[in-house]
Amino acid sequence: MSAVSKSTVPKTAGTPERQPNPDRSTLRRATVGATIGSIVEWFDVAVYGYLATVLGKVFFPGSDPTTQLLSSFAVFGVAFAVRPLGGIFFGALGDRIGRQKTLAWVIISVSVATLCVGLLPSYASIGVLAPLLLVVLRLIQGFSAGGEMGGASAFVAEYAPPKRRGYLVSLVEMGCILGFLLGSLVVLVLNFALSAQQVEDWGWRIPFLLTAPIGAIGLYIRNKLEETPEFVALRAEGKVARHPLRESITQHWRSIIRTAGYSLFQNAALYVILTFIPSYQVNTLGYSATLASVSSVVSMVLVCLLIPLTGAASDVVGRRLVLGGSCVLAVLLAYPLFVLMDAHNTVLAVLAHCGLGLVLGVFLGPTLAAMNELFSTRVRFGGFSLGYNFSVSAFGGTAPFIVTFIVARTGVVASPAFYIMAAAVITLIVVLATRETAPRKIGQA
Repeated sequence: MSAVSKSTVPKTAGTPERQPNPDRSTLRRATVGATIGSIVEWFDVAVYGYLATVLGKVFFPGSDPTTQLLSSFAVFGVAFAVRPLGGIFFGALGDRIGRQKTLAWVIISVSVATLCVGLLPSYASIGVLAPLLLVVLRLIQGFSAGGEMGGASAFVAEYAPPKRRGYLVSLVEMGCILGFLLGSLVVLVLNFALSAQQVEDWGWRIPFLLTAPIGAIGLYIRNKLEETPEFVALRAEGKVARHPLRESITQHWRSIIRTAGYSLFQNAALYVILTFIPSYQVNTLGYSATLASVSSVVSMVLVCLLIPLTGAASDVVGRRLVLGGSCVLAVLLAYPLFVLMDAHNTVLAVLAHCGLGLVLGVFLGPTLAAMNELFSTRVRFGGFSLGYNFSVSAFGGTAPFIVTFIVARTGVVASPAFYIMAAAVITLIVVLATRETAPRKIGQA
């Protein structure tokens, strides 16, 4: 085991009990190991979102494209209904037996379920059994994914030196967007290399099958990781929580609510901007599938570049300033950017998508570090997972379905902006009501 030095700091809810000072190699392996699971999880989310129109035709009957798309997004959303249950299960497990072992099981479950989606027969082949099996696999994916973000971000947060925590934990979030980006690139290649009929017949399976080798690599890396020094110290002192879920709910419920509030804007905006907009550009605005894929790729590259910058900035100026600034930008810019996207100009459509992505990217940089700093080591995995997955379930996974339904019912093509704006206002209130947690700003780095 690599040598790790620890120093005691004040035991506040906003900072870990012990701050590690790992060597550079150990820190790098911990960050990569945590991040790769996020890539696998969000690769699946991206592929499903970008292929939602095709999957609607493959797995659901009928000739109405809107009904098929709504059915496809409904199945997309059903996986998020069980994410809080997965967060409770894996969160409690991670707080009892450790982060490393739990994260290994999470990546196995997510990878196998996603691979099986790529092997499913179509509705034309086995009838109603096809969508039923799809639902079962999506439930497994959602349950398993409930433990990914809480575990991965806690893993890095408990390794990271305090003054660099915002930057290092932001790399886990960047892994999520890289998963989105990888998924969009695969779909973009499919659209270039295959005809629309070929994609519908068999090409849609390729991205899901690619999860197998990616997941295998992730499992190998995670099995080589060491447990976080904070959890090792907690276990050595006999202070591991016997009932972490009960302790989280009874003693840290305020932090759980704040985490849910932070996550509201993060997830609502993320799933609208990165998952819904590609289908929206094609089905509502009338752009080509190729344009939608290119727009997604460009916007996500910009988001990926921005996340570590704003994560690092939050180490210096504080989490609240960066998070609050992003919420204000969303309130001011979301509607004009959606209107611009409907200008029937391909360049403006891409620029508007990129603008929305940049607003989101500012928030994504510091958010995971800020939420992890709300909890002590004893309950960090489970407490974070409970609050975070509640917001994902209620406001993230349902977002594509809700905004698709709103657009279809109202005919107002820019109405998805109001969903983002409402989420931003609520999260801004939570940010303003929560004390600063960045160690440099509160004198604990």
